[in-house]
Amino acid sequence: MRNHGDFLFTSESVSEGHPDKVADRISDTVLDAYLQADPEARVACETLVTTNRVILAGEVRGPKEVEDTLIDRAREAIKDIGYDQEGFSWKKAEITSYLHAQSADIAQGVDSGSDKDEGAGDQGIMFGYATRETEHLMPAPLFYAQTILERIRDYRKNGDARGVGLLPDAKSQVTLRYVDGKPVGVTSVVISTQHVEGMSQNTIRETLRDVVNGILPEGWTCPEDEFYVNPTGNFVIGGPDGDAGLTGRKIIVDTYGGAAPHGGGAFSGKDPTKVDRSAAYAARYLAKNVVAAGLADRCTIQLSYAIGVSKPLSVYVDLDGTGKDVDEARLGAILNEVVDLSPRGIRKHLRLNRPIYVPTSAYGHFGRAPDPVLDNFTWEQTDLVTTLRGALNR
Repeated sequence: MRNHGDFLFTSESVSEGHPDKVADRISDTVLDAYLQADPEARVACETLVTTNRVILAGEVRGPKEVEDTLIDRAREAIKDIGYDQEGFSWKKAEITSYLHAQSADIAQGVDSGSDKDEGAGDQGIMFGYATRETEHLMPAPLFYAQTILERIRDYRKNGDARGVGLLPDAKSQVTLRYVDGKPVGVTSVVISTQHVEGMSQNTIRETLRDVVNGILPEGWTCPEDEFYVNPTGNFVIGGPDGDAGLTGRKIIVDTYGGAAPHGGGAFSGKDPTKVDRSAAYAARYLAKNVVAAGLADRCTIQLSYAIGVSKPLSVYVDLDGTGKDVDEARLGAILNEVVDLSPRGIRKHLRLNRPIYVPTSAYGHFGRAPDPVLDNFTWEQTDLVTTLRGALNR
């Protein structure tokens, strides 16, 4: 995303009931089940959802007894999302598992031993990003798009009268106007939400207008003719009954809404030896701490890995000209020193070998407040601020 001048920028988000997010939720449910039984379990679970059918596939290495619980756990996940419709119901869906043992060729490159450290679970590049656009140090268009859907979810699941008749599948899109690289207002908002048959579109529109007005900053309300609600006019058939869903198809929604580069790897269903997930979390953690420390207004970090190799091949820092005389190459070296960026080091530092992943499966993996009970989203902590300031002042 260009971070200077005047322009419009748009991000979208999708709800937990979107077909792809249903798939992500089930894949992370499988992952958490294995990590709860064995923190060193290996999981790479892919899920397909369609009309009253769920298919699990991929590779696992963990306690055999977990396998027997996965169908029931998947069904409970669907129930929690809120699906009990004719075309997709937690009660009626046929759920089949084709999970099998992890490849020995992959395992030998990843496992640690007496003569080597644990290697990365795959090659690849991962990006982290932070910006001062919001208090959560996230891009504003994505932050508001996600918050709108979270509010709708709360109305629907908490018994609020404003949620009556709304169903789980929903999407949002927010376009902001930037002046001199800073967001100053909203030019359009798009929301599509599944609903029961016969529900008035005017009622839905008024409810969602109140939601949006309660979330956007004062004075940011978009023009009425740029507020689009269920633009097709009806959204009764939705979720996996309306469109098939697959794990890992919402990688931009999951990260920075297109405001930053993406390495291409998805997160859900992957245990933290997979650097697609853990190193992306580490990159966000480092970028957020750089911005929180006041070293820059924006920070992009790229990490790269090779399968079976423990150390990152590169650590790249881009402060987009906002670095207040900070040497980016030196900062990259410092970041590589203050945090062990090997797969094992990341997992230990961020405490990733725990069943903490189901909450990440919808509404983004970044910019979220840690749950005090689960002690999750550890990559959102800003505990490196003092260390980074001190290191740069040496």
